[in-house]
Amino acid sequence: MTRPPAQQTDVLEPLIDQIAKIVQQARNRVRQSVNQAMVACYWEIGRLIVEHEQQGQARAVYGKGQLAQLSTRLTALFGKGFDISNLRNMRRFYLAFPIRETLSLELSWSHYNLLARIEKPAARDWYLREAVAQNWSVRALERQIGVLYYERLLASKEKAIVEAEARENTAPLAETAKDFLRDPYVLDFLNLND
Repeated sequence: MTRPPAQQTDVLEPLIDQIAKIVQQARNRVRQSVNQAMVACYWEIGRLIVEHEQQGQARAVYGKGQLAQLSTRLTALFGKGFDISNLRNMRRFYLAFPIRETLSLELSWSHYNLLARIEKPAARDWYLREAVAQNWSVRALERQIGVLYYERLLASKEKAIVEAEARENTAPLAETAKDFLRDPYVLDFLNLND
């Protein structure tokens, strides 16, 4: 005698939950691995560009032509992702975070690309720590930078109100697996644009 479908589903529920956890953990590890590889790679490229530009000098005397040539050659070798603007982003990333050990493994290249644009080191460090602690997606980080969350928090006497507003407004911006896979930087890095 076979069980009715409802009873079969109830019996499978613990198995489905366990499998779902395993798949989610594996997906998270893949995402983390890609993020870590991109961040390390782009930091290293930024370092090499800065060192080559400066050649021991305090300031660079690097022509735009050399960056364009570098872009052309790297694009021919590795595909998209090495245009001049992205090479500049890598340089800015290294200059903003010159000590590799200070990089957080939880953040993606897209996070760092936003963070490197923040001119004030104290604000940049604060946004980095908050992005990790609050598990902000790139969109959430971009929102918080755009609304000057750090500056508003410093200026506010009612910090709890500002913090509650931030939590409420960042919750809908949580990253999904689809967001990660659609990230143009990830697609460029893996040479999967097509």
